Amino acid sequence: MLDYKFIKDNLEAVKQNIVNRNMTADADEVVRLYDERTALVTRLQQLREKRNENAALMKGKLEEAKRRELIEKGKELKDAVAEAEKTLTETEAKLEEAARKIPNMAHPQAPIGKVDTENLEVKKVGTPRVFSFPPKDHVALGEALDIIDFDRGTKVSGQKFYYLKNEAVFLEQALIMYALGILRKHGFTPFITPDIAKQEVLQGIGFNPRGNESNVYCIEDEGTCLVATAEITLGGYHSGEILDKSKLPLFYCGLSHCFRREAGAAGHFSKGLYRVHQFDKVEMFVYCLPEESDAIHEKLRMIEEEIFTGLGIPFRVVDTCTGDLGAPAYRKWDLEAWMPGRADEAHPTGDYGEVTSTSNCTDYQARRLNIKYKDDDGKNKYVHMLNGTAIAAGRAMLAVIENYQNEDGSITVPEVLRAICGFDTISAKRGA
Repeated sequence: MLDYKFIKDNLEAVKQNIVNRNMTADADEVVRLYDERTALVTRLQQLREKRNENAALMKGKLEEAKRRELIEKGKELKDAVAEAEKTLTETEAKLEEAARKIPNMAHPQAPIGKVDTENLEVKKVGTPRVFSFPPKDHVALGEALDIIDFDRGTKVSGQKFYYLKNEAVFLEQALIMYALGILRKHGFTPFITPDIAKQEVLQGIGFNPRGNESNVYCIEDEGTCLVATAEITLGGYHSGEILDKSKLPLFYCGLSHCFRREAGAAGHFSKGLYRVHQFDKVEMFVYCLPEESDAIHEKLRMIEEEIFTGLGIPFRVVDTCTGDLGAPAYRKWDLEAWMPGRADEAHPTGDYGEVTSTSNCTDYQARRLNIKYKDDDGKNKYVHMLNGTAIAAGRAMLAVIENYQNEDGSITVPEVLRAICGFDTISAKRGA
């Protein structure tokens, strides 16, 4: 969350930022509760001082009437302190609840906009392939090659679930190992993280575990949820800790299953692997000093670009607009891969679709999770936290299948994956 005093001192900017992000939050209420809490803290301190003074007076020799008077006064002060403590606790809870709804401030250069169509394209890499035949989408290709089964995924688990079969199993594992290999080269510490996290960790990272807009599967009566990304488990890894400044930055990467309800997600281009309830992902996560986060954010983006450049997939980079940032992000870059299967009347040869993103969340998550470092001046300060997708296996596989398809319906495996896969082509099965 944002610092309470920052909200008060920059109230108009905070309110404008809420508008720019197309979110609902009451910054005025935060300031009112913050002032109320400040007054209550002062009042409580005064009452405690009077209680202590009263107790000190009772230590001397006193006449019985005076002693009774002080005892009665002591009881009154004790009750007043207890009542003030209760009121303060209630006010602090209301203050925190209101403040958690305030989004992080956006980078001054982040484009102002409400929806993803207002994101700003900043870079294109690679040229979309011109096919000499009508290309198919990954759903048709996957079913024809017997490597993806959506129908039985729906039958067994419900909509937006699927089975990977045959070569697709090796292709997904190859994508994961390829990404992990690049991250190892860049000095990341690898993790396989839990698939479950406590609700307070999700709230700290900025996910809403409850409510109609929640994208999270909660486990009833357990106070836990299935993770939507390893950002949650890697971000919670150091919660409540004071990190050694000399060891920062910490570069982590986590492999996990990801579970998302995708409530309300629909549309022609949400079909197949693009928007599903379960997928595998390798996530990058960094803890660093505040002065390092902008440069590290660029580093994470360049790693994402390196991964997709190596795969030979055309892509573009967009600067995410304020309304599409999400509450924790200060700035976010999206990589959108070229997907021939997205062809329609407006885009007859295909279109770009998001495959990775990387966000600088500054100290927003660190404040909620209480993650600090001891600075050279001896003071404990909040770290900055960043995240980025190295590979989301489903969407990466989608891009590979559609971009590397051949006229006979086979798929050529990208060169960087062949040694890991153990084959260079996915062909139709005999008798299929």
